[in-house]
Amino acid sequence: MSATKTIFAVVSEESREAAKFGARPSGLHDLSPGRLNYRADIDGLRAVAVISVLLFHIGLHAVSGGFVGVDVFFVISGYLISSIIFAEVAEGRFSVIRFYERRIRRIFPALFAMLAVVSIFAGMYLLPLELVNYAKSMFAATISASNFYFWTHSSYFNAPTSQPLLHTWSLAVEEQFYISFPLFLVLVRRFFPRKLKLSVVVFFFVSLLLSAVVVAKNPGTAFYMPYTRAWELLMGTILSLRIFPQIKSAILRNLATVIGIGCIAFSAFFYKPNVPAFPGLSALPPCIGSALIIWAGEGGSSAVGKVLSWRPVVFIGLISYSLYLCHWPLVVLRHMGVFLGAGALVPARFARFLPAHRFDMLLEILVSLVLATLSWKFVEQPFRGGRLRLSGKPLFSAAAISMATLLGLSAWTVRANGFDGRFPAAAVWIASSSGLHGDQSQAMRTGTCFITSEISFERFDPNVCLHEVADKQNYLLLGDSHSAMLWQAMSSSLPNVNVMQATSWGCEASLDPAERDCRNMMHYIFRDYLPTHPVQKVFIAGQWRDKDLDPLTGVITWAKDRHLPVAIIGPMPEYDAPLPRLLAYSVAWNKPDLASEHRVANSLALDQKMQNMALNTWHVPYVSLYQAICGRQGCIEYADAGRTIPLMYDMDHLNYAGADVVVRDLIRKGQLR
Repeated sequence: MSATKTIFAVVSEESREAAKFGARPSGLHDLSPGRLNYRADIDGLRAVAVISVLLFHIGLHAVSGGFVGVDVFFVISGYLISSIIFAEVAEGRFSVIRFYERRIRRIFPALFAMLAVVSIFAGMYLLPLELVNYAKSMFAATISASNFYFWTHSSYFNAPTSQPLLHTWSLAVEEQFYISFPLFLVLVRRFFPRKLKLSVVVFFFVSLLLSAVVVAKNPGTAFYMPYTRAWELLMGTILSLRIFPQIKSAILRNLATVIGIGCIAFSAFFYKPNVPAFPGLSALPPCIGSALIIWAGEGGSSAVGKVLSWRPVVFIGLISYSLYLCHWPLVVLRHMGVFLGAGALVPARFARFLPAHRFDMLLEILVSLVLATLSWKFVEQPFRGGRLRLSGKPLFSAAAISMATLLGLSAWTVRANGFDGRFPAAAVWIASSSGLHGDQSQAMRTGTCFITSEISFERFDPNVCLHEVADKQNYLLLGDSHSAMLWQAMSSSLPNVNVMQATSWGCEASLDPAERDCRNMMHYIFRDYLPTHPVQKVFIAGQWRDKDLDPLTGVITWAKDRHLPVAIIGPMPEYDAPLPRLLAYSVAWNKPDLASEHRVANSLALDQKMQNMALNTWHVPYVSLYQAICGRQGCIEYADAGRTIPLMYDMDHLNYAGADVVVRDLIRKGQLR
């Protein structure tokens, strides 16, 4: 799963130093000299945005729309930076060079520091092909073009865990806007001096229209392109032009801010990666919500504004740029197995209260906050207003040298083929042969019978997925990706059986799930299909958690009331990093037990619990994937006797070779009949 970015503070160092982060929020009421005042509520709004992005990136499903944080950031940035520009224009002292100087001082130090640190880890842990791709993305990030790079190389929502710089796409979009925006102002001042407001409004609607049109044809293009995102920054620019009068009424200010924070919260909690028309018209709610809060704050305080101005919230806003920069690489490196996921160490008896993946999420948040604070204190602050502050020629020279160093390192890495001598050939083969660089779409029938986060239920094809064969037993495989991964192996290995498939990403077995596509899938199966098509057996598989057992009980009761045979397929053994990568590292570093050290502890306890419930409570057949893979001697990690093909393609999904091995073993034991 985006990224987004924390917009750096744009108020002058002098006003920030005077106000600190506990200062009373004040508005940008006057764009005359000396009246560009600090607003703590905007830093608080920035905190809301970056926390939304952080929670989305660590995989907290409750914040499934946290990627809208980037839209909030764009509006904030458009407002604040445009306010500074227009203040200088009004005074007749605006300078394009001075503007770029401020941008370099605010962006480059923390960005280059992040690139340097991440590059060290990338050089140690990324496989050769991955390191080449990383070097290319670093080249693009250094020249503020990473949105174009990822547009052609990686979907934002289905990005591989070897893209530590994916989040820099949003920095690139903003920098492209602010390279062109001052030049646009210069041209308007020269040729249309009285049409500034009209010009900004026209460009706003042109960009919004382009976004709505492009997203309908190519969502990936609309997501990454500056011309489809410009309207979000221009919404903030329109606010800074004071086209709308200040809200004098306290009641109206409170109403506006409540609606505003509600729009942002609704988007963050209820949007999904496959939300239609995003970032077109669907991006309007979080943007309008941000604009309402900023606009209301110009007229005075409000209850929401006071909450946003609370010191701890403001502090998160102050470190938000560094927090944005460091959190995503940390998440990626942890999922790559660069360091041992702490969740793997959680004892099984505590897993019920704090599952391993939740513990890892919590740890990622805490470490990100610590790193962001250090970056803000020792990198951002010194370069902005401390002893390392540069200006003029020294600043541009330092920036040019830093950029040249990063670009040279990137080019060297690409030319050296990712320094492929770092890993033995056997390790590279193990990682690549399992689907680490590929996908399982054909084996899982993705987009037809397996609905993903980017493919809606409308694409589900009952004529293909639920096609019945008269002279065979018709089994239905129902559930999420852990169900879809078994379809090809079951379909090819079960004699005289036609295996049908109804699967959706992250879809729990429930009569009424919360997620839209999952709900549509389950409603169709339980309300429309099964009542009129009594199949011979329903196999239900999933990435089980304790919370799924009550809804599963409801499904089993429903089926038994209708005399419909049901079998439950239990949980997989799970790792805190992709198994192929762990096995490649184990070969490269001669650590044969490395993968087992990264195995998550709570899968065994859940398997035993579900097996007991199937026998004593549900009274249905139970198929234990865990016991088929793991025994007293450990867990099977390879799908072949030569130990070259890993059993899984990620942390907990069988690849097609692994599924074939496991399914054939279960059939021999009579558990899938």
